[in-house]
Amino acid sequence: MLKHRGFPGRLPSTDFQFVIRRANKDGATPLIARKRFADRRPADRRADSAFLAALWEHFGEDPFERGNLDAGRLSWLFGREVIPAEDPFDPCDYEAILRIDLSVARRSFPHVFDAPDPEVTRPEEDEQ
Repeated sequence: MLKHRGFPGRLPSTDFQFVIRRANKDGATPLIARKRFADRRPADRRADSAFLAALWEHFGEDPFERGNLDAGRLSWLFGREVIPAEDPFDPCDYEAILRIDLSVARRSFPHVFDAPDPEVTRPEEDEQ
């Protein structure tokens, strides 16, 4: 399993993890496209935003290996902002290649790409 050096381990001051420490003995947790509802907690939305910002800062438009990126956090973006970059794609493989779908990501999280600091969140997310 590739460890992405320099990638943030978690959202600061929270328990939202972005990477895992070691591979699962039973194999990688499968990536699934989780449905995001409009009534998600602001903290969850901030975690999605910060994770996408970290992906963008670390990889940009280049394809990247799943490696030690957390499957749970990836699954909130998978199938929309983060898509497979290879065919056939194995969702249970640490060596699976992914990429950011820039057009969808810009529509879903415009503040990640417009803000000078990727940690910045939209004010209305904090007020709920």
